[in-house]
Amino acid sequence: MILITGASGQLASMVAERARQNGLAVIRASRSPDADRQMDFDQPDTLDFSGVDTLLLTSAGYAEDDVVMRRHGAVLAAASAEGVKHIIYTSLSKASHHLGFALAHRWTERQIMASGMDWTILRNGLYAELIGALAAPGRDGRITSPFGNGGISAVARGDLAEAAVAVLSDPAAHAGRCYELSGMKAFSVPELAARIGCPYEPASLEAERTRLAALPLLPFQAPMLLSICSAAAAGFLQTEASDLETLVPQPQDAFAVACAAANSARMT
Repeated sequence: MILITGASGQLASMVAERARQNGLAVIRASRSPDADRQMDFDQPDTLDFSGVDTLLLTSAGYAEDDVVMRRHGAVLAAASAEGVKHIIYTSLSKASHHLGFALAHRWTERQIMASGMDWTILRNGLYAELIGALAAPGRDGRITSPFGNGGISAVARGDLAEAAVAVLSDPAAHAGRCYELSGMKAFSVPELAARIGCPYEPASLEAERTRLAALPLLPFQAPMLLSICSAAAAGFLQTEASDLETLVPQPQDAFAVACAAANSARMT
């Protein structure tokens, strides 16, 4: 049996739906009362992996590093104790190594590899939908987020769901593998701006930090978002190699997905 954590989230819910469409026996786990098993990573006594052979651990991000590491550590301890044979983890691509939220992913990878369970690491690229939303024009019609001119190897969320289902369909065939799942073709925010017909006038990182500080974000979120801008501007979010087509034979056009997200989030 397969258990998918974080199943109320966008990626995990998509994986669960597509896995079931493929005839896989899937348990959805989250804090939501609608989940098949209610689990709270902050309450280890709720972590129930009985009867589970394969665990898809969807990263419990959106928290400070120490919180994420504590949560993931509790999951790994419970999964190992209850006989889970194979763990699949949605990590972060190597190209994203300089981002402010990479550390907890790398720590979790290391713990998984030392767990004694079979494992597969899905190093997901940044969502094209996220890049589009972050680069959406403001009320004045300009894109000011300071992404610089660097390429971004973003990937459509749906493709990452398809990749996860491919591994879940035959976990043993993917044991001991780290898949780099960045987009197949990088694009820049200036290119996105040109495609959707908006001027690109990037602000300074300081100005962007001030803008983010005024938004209703948790304290750790603004530095995380700012790190995406600075890493892109420095050219660290582009990769020349991806394993995406190994798991997803016909990936979506991530640039088109990002442009659609930018247009959808356009402020009026």
